[in-house]
Amino acid sequence: MQPDLPFPPYPSLPDSERIARAEAFRDHIRTRHSCRAFASTPVPEAIITAAIAAAGSAPSGANHQPWHFAAVQSPDLKRQIREAAEAEERAFYAGRASAEWLDALAPLKTDARKPYLEIAPWLIIIFAQRRGGVRSGDDKQNYYISESVGIATGLMLASLHAAGLATLTHTPNPMTFLNRLCHRPTSEKPYLIIVTGHPAQDASIPAHALIKKPLGEILTLL
Repeated sequence: MQPDLPFPPYPSLPDSERIARAEAFRDHIRTRHSCRAFASTPVPEAIITAAIAAAGSAPSGANHQPWHFAAVQSPDLKRQIREAAEAEERAFYAGRASAEWLDALAPLKTDARKPYLEIAPWLIIIFAQRRGGVRSGDDKQNYYISESVGIATGLMLASLHAAGLATLTHTPNPMTFLNRLCHRPTSEKPYLIIVTGHPAQDASIPAHALIKKPLGEILTLL
């Protein structure tokens, strides 16, 4: 077993500067909104790989890092993903979803059409791994998989937003077609699709999406 390493030093800052940094990040991340209309403008691969590397630094159960990211830019593969996703979405809106669920989605004005899956320059498919480990080739039980992958997803969204890209999290259900299209083993569970790129000129934000709970409703100081 390797010896532990000293914790890296954090910058010595006055509390006023720490508060200013926290509030600056809060104000910056508040400008991120889900985008459903993308431009086809190319996005450098380096931005995508940097965002995935940031996601890969997330904490995880037993440090097993139970995730895999498939970054898709192939027009043909994006078309196949769109076709498969829209087939599931049509079934969802035609009866798979409950009336209450459809009512909750109504203010967002979504439907079975997902053209952004083909138009956006990048789709990042996130897979959650049931087994793995910290080293390549490990085949061990993974722990806190959903929690770990969820944290990694949040870091990726923040990284892409910091790079000036719009994002959308998309979760067609079921998503098993993604294993086949992305050549991933069935032991991995598709977690979600992150659509990313530049927003289209006519992109808009539903008014409903701007309603955020006030701090007093999401915070308890004890």
